[in-house]
Amino acid sequence: MLTTPSSNTPARLPLNRREASGLLLGLATVLAGGAFPRAALAAAEPATMLGDPEPFSWDILVKRARDLARAAYQAPEISSRAAQDFDTLARLTYGDAHAVANVVRFFPTATAVSPYAVGIDVVTDGMARPVVDNSSLFVGEEEADIAGFRVMAADGHADWLSFMGASYFRTSGSRDQFGISARGLAIDTGLASGEEFPRFTHFWIEQAGADHFVIHALLDSPSVAGAYRIDTRGGGDAGVVQDVKAQLFIRKDIQQLGIAPMSSMFWFDQASRSYPRPPRGPDWRPEVHDSDGLLIRAGNGEQVWRPLENALHPITFSFTADDPSAFGLLQRDQTFDHYQDDGSWYDRRPSLWIEPTSDWGKGAVRLYEMPTDNENQDNVAAFWTPAKPVRKGDEMAFGYRLTWTSDDPSQSAIARCINDWQGKAGLADGPAIAGARKFVFDFAGPALAGLDRTSGVEVVAEAPPEAILAREVHPLVGQTNTWRVKLDVRMSDAQGQGNPMDLRLFLKQGENALSETVIKTLNV
Repeated sequence: MLTTPSSNTPARLPLNRREASGLLLGLATVLAGGAFPRAALAAAEPATMLGDPEPFSWDILVKRARDLARAAYQAPEISSRAAQDFDTLARLTYGDAHAVANVVRFFPTATAVSPYAVGIDVVTDGMARPVVDNSSLFVGEEEADIAGFRVMAADGHADWLSFMGASYFRTSGSRDQFGISARGLAIDTGLASGEEFPRFTHFWIEQAGADHFVIHALLDSPSVAGAYRIDTRGGGDAGVVQDVKAQLFIRKDIQQLGIAPMSSMFWFDQASRSYPRPPRGPDWRPEVHDSDGLLIRAGNGEQVWRPLENALHPITFSFTADDPSAFGLLQRDQTFDHYQDDGSWYDRRPSLWIEPTSDWGKGAVRLYEMPTDNENQDNVAAFWTPAKPVRKGDEMAFGYRLTWTSDDPSQSAIARCINDWQGKAGLADGPAIAGARKFVFDFAGPALAGLDRTSGVEVVAEAPPEAILAREVHPLVGQTNTWRVKLDVRMSDAQGQGNPMDLRLFLKQGENALSETVIKTLNV
């Protein structure tokens, strides 16, 4: 594992959720009370909207991606019909326009949000028909090209799946609330050389059931071309499940390739109210974040929890994960009182859990965090990167499952970290220990059932010996199967050679681990 500060200047990650489909969802609430026009849902496609059918298959798409990679990269042009202002975008998006397959609506190109047009085909029985006539898709005096699409719920109250901008997509999970986003691919995220954002340039949409859509997409960028199949099944308490198959064709050497990338937002939580600086400013809410931690289930069975941070400087956390069992950015804390936000509903934001369905080989899960002073910026990214260098001419295939859910997919017999705090070191009623900080962690789970102070439960905390001034572990009074760990840490010793240091801890009884491993980055 490794945590390093990034040398690049903090920059806004392009196309965060407020600037893309989240912005449009906000418009829907203002202009249509959050409802979708029923007339639009029932509208049939005009006869002139779709072109002539052509055969379509996965093999056809893969060949197209391979041929694209062999040709010189062509940068996209900004649509000449993109909406220029907020009012125009609202009219185009939420007028009484036509839908495709009754529930698929399109996002219009907009200068500040989504300036690039994409191609759309509707697939039925192995035949694809392109959308060739935009005249009935958007309403208003102005016309626009298609920037992406969304799938509406059957009753029209909201959308639950959207694709728009670069290779971003997301779903509303099991509690009907958007939050974290997925991407098709990440290239050089967090590196000083700057990030490259591959784009989905064309979509093939096939409806296989009421809440079942198979989305094929063509990906293009200066470094790679690729074919994607995203089999999406939604509905019910289970959330949304997407099985992804990707075939990549590398145009040029890539320093850092990110597979199954995620983008999220973390501003502050209960642990970051005072240290290392007050990050909340004047905000009154107790916590504001889309995700609160990175969970990794390594191939050897170890489960690692890394709480998210609003870092002082951009940092990259890397954890070796050869053929990982699973990983994801989770929103473990789902208690409304901890957020007190009945507009953004952070307690309802879904977790995103990644499970490889093919052999990924040697590599690492990486987490990139950069500072933010507001909730409108996606400042967190996570992905898996292969250990083998990615070179021009390589062909790569990956399979994985995305689960968007409010259930905690990390639950098992071992105990999970459910809370962490920071405060002054020393006794609660005594003076603070200068240069030190107290870290508190709560663990809960079946592995702790029936254990008490006489059971030989220990906390293993890995840090320089001189850094840990005091440690304490005990069952939490009045709580079931819950234990608390307290550590006083001298921060100057923990900082090492000027870089953030990772504090690694877990509970054990004898030789048996009782909990997942928590990795807390210090001095960030």
